[in-house]
Amino acid sequence: MMELLGALALLQPADALALGVFFVGWIGYVNFARWLSRRRVSVLATTNRIRHAWMLQTTVREVRILDGAVAQNMASSPSFFASTTIFLIGGLVAALGADKTSGLVRNLPFAAQIPVGLFDLKLLLLTGLYVHAFFRFTWSMRQYSFGALLIGAAPSAEVFQHDEPARQAYAARAGYVMGLAAETFNDGLRAIYLSFAAMLWFMSPLAMMLGTVSVIAVLYRREFHSEILGVLDRHPV
Repeated sequence: MMELLGALALLQPADALALGVFFVGWIGYVNFARWLSRRRVSVLATTNRIRHAWMLQTTVREVRILDGAVAQNMASSPSFFASTTIFLIGGLVAALGADKTSGLVRNLPFAAQIPVGLFDLKLLLLTGLYVHAFFRFTWSMRQYSFGALLIGAAPSAEVFQHDEPARQAYAARAGYVMGLAAETFNDGLRAIYLSFAAMLWFMSPLAMMLGTVSVIAVLYRREFHSEILGVLDRHPV
């Protein structure tokens, strides 16, 4: 803890500003995207509508092997990223406090010459990002498994034929769980994307700030103005 406080004391005003832009941009964009998704077309809102349509189709199928396979396949993406972040976290923890690591980074083109304590602080930022991403990815995996449970536990199609309100309610609940899993996975991906901006801190605080703004701009365009959004929004549901 004392070493961390000492590293914080080494922060220059430009470094503190870069950290402020990074966290305000990250947290601000997450809340802004969640707010905007409720008011206009977005990738998450559109795919949630498709998930609800999927669950409606599931309730009228007698054999739901296909639905279970699709749910399992969707859980494979967060599983892959969770495994990857474990290796990244291990590598970063091993690099903390290693003089050889800071020496190698100093030899990189455009890398700023910084004290070892400040270098470790930058590594801690990356480690924290990947730890956050790991927890989001693993929670997404569990949520997909909960969705698969709802698919497996759904009453037969014959039961739903005589109770349309129950069918609509069940499909809405299962689709909502799947949507939560997708949103959690999306949170983990945002942390991975923003880790590239955090890496630019090794070059300079200005590079980190520009990287943060650039990554957020890319995220915004993909979630609210991408070509795939236009295709998904035309899905007949």
